[in-house]
Amino acid sequence: MCAEQAAAPENSRASEAGAGWACGKPGTFWDLLPEHVPDFSWRRPRILWRSRNDVVARLFGDPSNAIRRRAVAALRERGTPAAFTVHRSEEEFSFALLGDTGEGDRSQYAVVPPLLHATAGTDFMVVASDVIYPTGDAGDYPEKFYRPYRDYPAPIYAVPGNHDWYDGLRGFLHVFCGLDADCSPHWRGPLSFIPRLFWRHSGDVDRSALAEARSLYRGAPGQQAGQPGPYWAIDTPSLRIIGIDTGITGGIDREQGEWLRGVSAGPKPKMLVTGKPLYVDDEHHPGPIEGGGTVDEIVRDPAHNYVLAVGGDIHNYQRYPVKVDGTGRVVQYLVSGGGGAFMHATHTIPRARVVEEKDFRCYPLRGDSLSRYSRLYGRWTRMPGLFDLTPEEATAVIRSRVGIAPGRGYDGLQPSRRARFVAFVLGVPRGGRRRPRFLRLPVRKMPQRFRSEMADWDSPPFFKSFLRLDVTASELRVRCFAATGCGDHEAAPPVEDEVTIPLR
Repeated sequence: MCAEQAAAPENSRASEAGAGWACGKPGTFWDLLPEHVPDFSWRRPRILWRSRNDVVARLFGDPSNAIRRRAVAALRERGTPAAFTVHRSEEEFSFALLGDTGEGDRSQYAVVPPLLHATAGTDFMVVASDVIYPTGDAGDYPEKFYRPYRDYPAPIYAVPGNHDWYDGLRGFLHVFCGLDADCSPHWRGPLSFIPRLFWRHSGDVDRSALAEARSLYRGAPGQQAGQPGPYWAIDTPSLRIIGIDTGITGGIDREQGEWLRGVSAGPKPKMLVTGKPLYVDDEHHPGPIEGGGTVDEIVRDPAHNYVLAVGGDIHNYQRYPVKVDGTGRVVQYLVSGGGGAFMHATHTIPRARVVEEKDFRCYPLRGDSLSRYSRLYGRWTRMPGLFDLTPEEATAVIRSRVGIAPGRGYDGLQPSRRARFVAFVLGVPRGGRRRPRFLRLPVRKMPQRFRSEMADWDSPPFFKSFLRLDVTASELRVRCFAATGCGDHEAAPPVEDEVTIPLR
């Protein structure tokens, strides 16, 4: 599984109990759930159909750049400063960060109690991608944003994810920026009638319902945030935090690229928050900028002094400490998308090559991911005797097939033929070798939509996660906390990973 590290006694690297496989007491999040919990499942064709704008954008062009330009122009006409920057005077401060939150079901609410405990005293929160599922509609904000985080006492900022764009970003702009914008795409050309026909247009914005929900759940003065736009910067004496809007397919428009280069200038340490991670699943996705260049070129430029880049979109935790130039300078690239939505598998991640495997971190551990998925497939196929792997069996086959040391040690159990078969079927790769896509059989070849979105569940262990970041004049401390759904872990959630980054 993922490389070993010094760990607190109660986390998943120490024991199965630390991973949440055996809950001593139920979580209190059950008491937070609304009377009617939405029956949200990615296995429902209706949910997939509502998310069809992803397919339309990839086939006929992503309209996000054009829509964003119109929205930004409207914000500037309203008087928003061109720098899109929030200034804070604290040299020492803390904040929470979590991504891909808003399904509105048990897996989202399971994150809330440990989040409130572990981030007590933080000055603000950042949501990195996909605030609302499945389509970012304004009508979903009362139950999927305002209500779950009603007890978080500080402001919340956000960068939109692809799902927030499936209504043209209208709900996001209204809630976070106070703007009701024209979010209709304008396709041109002889075949433009096709995307116009299939594009799902924005839902209505019920201003009174949103105002009522905001007043009821997050109406305290300390909870209010003034977010200047869909992309923004929070500037402090110690660290500049920069959030970018990557639309549906992961790129940014020319105007945002120019803004990003400008706000990245200078020696002050910087951190990037993006809707699409730059490193994920042992692959590099530099993030194209309209007109040329990439987001990661800006991050890697030593003159900009980036120390950390965090992206959502993929629903687990990953960390890659990447040496970005010949001086040995390291930028920490993180994936933090475990804030409430379904879990993307980690057992399909090959042995790390972009960094050394011993330096790579992920949560859940690959063996826990394989064990959880095997039980789901056993239930769906009604063949638990064939598919179900214990965490120990899954760890053994990960060690054998991927060729890495387990993150949680066992007594060296040898994988059975059944375990090897299950690992093959569920997409565990062999070592660090990358086969051509047509040979990645059978589950790893599947699109995420059929590999992970279908694998949603609403009972512990959830394997969700969030970050707490503590900033001083000299260092940035990043901790990844687990949200298992177990009552044992709510008041003191396990720390699954920790890194301290020098700022001087």
